[in-house]
Amino acid sequence: MSQQAPLSAPDEIAPQRHLGRWATAAVLLALSALVCYTLFANPNLNHGVIDHFFFSQAILHGLVVTLELAVISQVAGTILGLLVALLRMSHNPVSRTVGSLYIWLLRGTPLLVQILIWGNFALFYKHITVGIPGTSLVIASYNTNAVLTTFVASILALSLNEAAYMAEIIRSGLLSVDPGQREAARAIGLSPFQTLSKVVLPQALRVIIPPSGNQFINMLKMTSLVSVIAGGDLLTQAENISAANLRTVELLVVASAWYLLVTTVASIGQALLERRFNRGHTAVRPRRLRRAWRGLPA
Repeated sequence: MSQQAPLSAPDEIAPQRHLGRWATAAVLLALSALVCYTLFANPNLNHGVIDHFFFSQAILHGLVVTLELAVISQVAGTILGLLVALLRMSHNPVSRTVGSLYIWLLRGTPLLVQILIWGNFALFYKHITVGIPGTSLVIASYNTNAVLTTFVASILALSLNEAAYMAEIIRSGLLSVDPGQREAARAIGLSPFQTLSKVVLPQALRVIIPPSGNQFINMLKMTSLVSVIAGGDLLTQAENISAANLRTVELLVVASAWYLLVTTVASIGQALLERRFNRGHTAVRPRRLRRAWRGLPA
């Protein structure tokens, strides 16, 4: 039996010299260096103040509060967002209406307004009472300001607002799974909960993870809005210090540097998660295609 001649490798395309691209890159680098130099060499910027407060106890405490607000709010918002997404996908028209109204209300009003509402909730209700509606029976009553501290109010505002956005992200991820997967799960006797947790959600995570990572990065920055109710976050601490020493710009630089650092770490984590969930779905690179054409290992 005669052997077929091996297929010849595709012709290599000679690399082109992109002179315009290099020129544009050089101009952008020069402008960036000029901007950085003018900011760094500005005589109105006291670098000693920045160095002194960068690792100060108050700033580090505000950073910890910022991280706590972001993580707790994102987790709570994701869980609540899953419930709202399931309401939106329900066959019950009342459930669908409730889910749609929740998303409409929370996405249609500014987050800053929601934070102010929860921070001033005691103006609506001075006491939080637990009892039987329609009767005078009161089981427990608490002072609203004692229950809804600035930290709790910040968590409520951030997580409830985040749930509206996560609901749409999760719903789009669930809808991306082929309906045949649900039918196959029902055919082998899986319950609706088992179908969701073992069949649908694992496949939907590949679609849900990237925008969820973006939402968490945004959450890290949106925690700065709770400074309007003195939430104790990083920006609140920076504002308190600058109010005492009148070094507003320097403290804003300190806060911005910490925000940039934590969002960079979060971006790296997001990239690693995306790579983990995209295994088996990434496109083959051209170099691997050429090596495979030649019969070499990719």
